Amino acid sequence: MDVTNKTKKPLSLPLPGGKKLFLGPGKTGQVSPKALKHPPLAALIEAGDVATADSDFKPKATGGGGKTPPSGAGGPKSTGAMRQSGDR
Repeated sequence: MDVTNKTKKPLSLPLPGGKKLFLGPGKTGQVSPKALKHPPLAALIEAGDVATADSDFKPKATGGGGKTPPSGAGGPKSTGAMRQSGDR
């Protein structure tokens, strides 16, 4: 989805995963639909600093949105010890 900076100053848009999208004045960038629901970015959209290409889009900024860990066996368990490599 496209997002456009509507301000006259450069913006640093916070994205999920600690990433940022830097947009100059009037510039457009692309983000995922998941990123549009990220609370800090949703606040900028609500304030009117950033516009989306889909004018009907209304982000639902949820407060807590706690993630639940996946159930099941999962991946390998790490002991914290480094793996030995090289000639011995």
